[in-house]
Order: sequence, then structure tokens, then C-alpha cells
Amino acid sequence: MKTNENNSFKVKLKAKMDEYAHFVYKMTRQFPKEELYGSVSQWRRATLSIVLNYIEGYARKKSFVQLNFFEISYGSFKESRYLLDFSRNEDFLSEADYISGRILAEEIGAMLWTELSALERSLNQKDLL
Repeated sequence: MKTNENNSFKVKLKAKMDEYAHFVYKMTRQFPKEELYGSVSQWRRATLSIVLNYIEGYARKKSFVQLNFFEISYGSFKESRYLLDFSRNEDFLSEADYISGRILAEEIGAMLWTELSALERSLNQKDLL
């Protein structure tokens, strides 16, 4: 990716992560009170970890350190994505809200995987030089 395209991609990815975090907070406000210290806090924590680790990784200068934070972000994404499904299966979410969240999550997952893969390829090419 060219620099401008790359920056645009990163801005778009971060915006989608932010949108997803707000989606999760909005949805979890409706959850049963007994879930406050269970799925609510876990889903919120995992979801914020996606964007926070991405931002922290992006701020690092060393590519290997960036990759580590992006991998943590992706792991948190997978955790959050599971909790989206879990919440639907427990009837904490309507079908429409679930579908909205799933579409957004799938976009984030694909974009984050693209970012991770590109950085890994870049690091592997540097190792070959």
C-alpha cells in the first residue's frame, strides 16, 4: 500500500473499531443486571482492547513491537467476536442488532488481518535482505 492509501486504511480501520466499541457499550446497557460483572464487563474490556492495542501498536516505532500489539488486538477481536455470538445465543441481543454487530465485526476482522499480514510480510522481507 502507498503511504496515503495506508494512512487512509488505518484511519478507516480505527474508525470502525471505535464504532464497534460504541456499539458494544450501547448493546450491553440492555443486558440483565446479573451480567454486569460477567459478559458485560468481559465484552466491553475485550472490545476496548481491540482499538487500544491497535493504537498503541501504531504509536510504536519498531515493527516487531507493532506486530505484537496488532496480534494482541486481533486476539481481543476474536474474544469480542465470540462474545457477540454468545450474547445472541443468550437472547441478550435482537437479531437485527446481532446482524449489525456481526457485519461491523467481520469488516474489522478482515481489515485487521490485512494489517497484520502486511506487517508480517514486510518483516519477513527485511529478514531475507
